Amino acid sequence: MDEWEKEMPKSVVHSFLFKTAMTDKLAINRWAEEDRPREKLMSKGAQALTNAELLAILIGSGNDEDSAVGLMQKVLAAYNNSIDQVGRLSVDELCRFKGIGPAKAVAIIAACELGRRRAVEQPERRQVRSAAQVYEYFYPLLRDLAVEECHVLLLNQSSSVIDSVRIGMGGLTETVVDVRLILREALLKRATSIILCHNHPSGSLRPSTHDDRLTRQVQEAARLLNISLLDHVVFTDSGYYSYADEGRL
Repeated sequence: MDEWEKEMPKSVVHSFLFKTAMTDKLAINRWAEEDRPREKLMSKGAQALTNAELLAILIGSGNDEDSAVGLMQKVLAAYNNSIDQVGRLSVDELCRFKGIGPAKAVAIIAACELGRRRAVEQPERRQVRSAAQVYEYFYPLLRDLAVEECHVLLLNQSSSVIDSVRIGMGGLTETVVDVRLILREALLKRATSIILCHNHPSGSLRPSTHDDRLTRQVQEAARLLNISLLDHVVFTDSGYYSYADEGRL
């Protein structure tokens, strides 16, 4: 035993040793350089990092029990180690974890949203010729939503995507859509055909009477302007329903 330990009360010694151990555990800057998330990213590339390490870079620090990496490992473990599920969490849900406040929660949510937007962004126009391709196109945008949204896909003569626009946002079971807004977007972007897509947060693939009515209204109005409604796709996280595939257009 060192001389300073002999002279100090045991309770003080134990407290000091405990704090020292915790500090050793939490201080990422004392890890081997190749194990530190930032240094590891710079030396080996982002692909070499685990999801927990990438998220740890965002939050910067952990709590008095876990390092930033350890904390994010706990968050991921609570959601089946799925970055997709973590990306769906709200600020309040993330803040339930000790060591994550609003600022850290916002950073995580912002990063996940950027990932979704990158998945949607295309370097060049892509062709969409089937309901499966519509589903693939909208999957990054609609998969995490807790409320209904309706989007219109604007296409040119060769069925290449000009743009996609959200034209309605509503509640859990229905969204209000103005047919005039759909046609306005099509005319402004000089689209020759359009495809509607909206999600069902409930997971039901069965179109509602509201969905049927909207499909008929858009089809009839678009026909007057020589614009074709090619499909209306009902989206869920596990699949889709296509009016065109079912012979209803």
